[in-house]
Amino acid sequence: MASRILFVCLGNICRSPAAEGVFRSLAPMIATDSAGTAGWHVGKPPYEPMQRAATARGYDLSDMRARQFVGADFDQFDLIIAMDDANIRDIEQLRPEGSAIPVRLFTDYASETDMTHVPDPYYTRDFDGALDLIEVAAKGLVATL
Repeated sequence: MASRILFVCLGNICRSPAAEGVFRSLAPMIATDSAGTAGWHVGKPPYEPMQRAATARGYDLSDMRARQFVGADFDQFDLIIAMDDANIRDIEQLRPEGSAIPVRLFTDYASETDMTHVPDPYYTRDFDGALDLIEVAAKGLVATL
């Protein structure tokens, strides 16, 4: 069973902090974190429109700060969850030789949808749509643990 899960997106200000917030509300006994494959927003809180959308659903993201994914994360987590294929490619480029830590798409846990990735609401502006999908995937992930 995964006891330490890392959620990863591009900038770590929308999708991955929202995924972490939703997941930790469902499974508070699991250690979680989130990161971005890019370092543009390191140290910043989640994007305000995402925080507002999450807060409206009862998820508090205010304590989170963006950080960049690093190869050492493979040693710190039992499971790494990516929001899209580009994130997986970037994560895999940093995989240490011999590491067998699984890296999965978050939507693999969303059996009720045919979505292949979590669209980035920073660009789509659909924060509620992203949260809808994140909630489904988070419930699916919890069911596998």
